[in-house]
Formats: sequence, structure tokens, C-alpha cells
Amino acid sequence: MSDSGSPRVTRLLPDSVHRAVKPGTAVVRLETTHDRRGVLDGAWWPRSRDISAELPALITALTEHLGPITRVGLDAEAWDALPTRLVVEDRVVRIDSFPVGDDTVLITRGDQDHFSLLVVPPQTAPDAARAAMAEAVRADNLTQAEQILIDTGTGWAAPET
Repeated sequence: MSDSGSPRVTRLLPDSVHRAVKPGTAVVRLETTHDRRGVLDGAWWPRSRDISAELPALITALTEHLGPITRVGLDAEAWDALPTRLVVEDRVVRIDSFPVGDDTVLITRGDQDHFSLLVVPPQTAPDAARAAMAEAVRADNLTQAEQILIDTGTGWAAPET
């Protein structure tokens, strides 16, 4: 039975989140519509392949607007090293290795609320990164992450071993 006296909180990102970010913060954009019809829910442009350095800023940015993030799924082949968990702002976030491709990160809020983000390669030129991120957050986007990166002239090179 629900408590009808409590208002339901909708955790959408305000349009102002798309403004330029300060150095040292995550470059991330999310779709801000109420219905999630597109293939992707947003995009992330990390500055390096060091996931331990990059992921805390992403989690902090997402938590501010979406609430606590519990899990992150990444393809281990795309990053220098993949820990099994990180502590971000006194919260443990589990890191799972999934063969999702180097162009995608899966974010879990709560137990079952999942978000799929395009990952723009760190070395991408700013204009190409902006184009890829803009395509990923279009509400009607049906293009897969890999094709968006191809269409916008970006590419991901796996870390050298």
C-alpha cells in the first residue's frame, strides 16, 4: 500500500546540467525526458582510461541528480585496470565487468533502475565529442553507441598491454 500523502520525487536532470563543467569534474550529459525511449540514456567523456581516477567524478555527478548509484558495469578490456568496488563519498559502488563494449557504461541506481551511457574516448577532439554526446542524449535516438562513435569520427583504442 503506498503512502498517498508523500509526493513522488522525479529525479530528472535539470537543463542547467548541460552547462560547461569545471576542470576536474565529469563531462556527462543525460537525457532529461520523462520517457526513456532512446537506446542510450546519456553520454560520458572521461579524460583518461584510468577508471579509478575517472569514475568517482562520474558517480558524484550522477548521484547529485539521480540519487545513490549502486553499481557500474564496464568492459574490462577498455580500461587500464578495473577494481571490483570503489568508495565514493562514503558509499561503496560495485564495479562489474561486462562485455558491453568499450563504448558503453551501465549505471545502476537502486536495485533495478539501469542507465546506459555512451563512452566517448578520452582522446576525442572536442567538436567530435560534443557531436557524439548530443546524438546520444536525443530522446528519439535509436543509434547504438558504436555507430554514434563511427558517425561522429571518434574511435576507441584499447589500452596497450
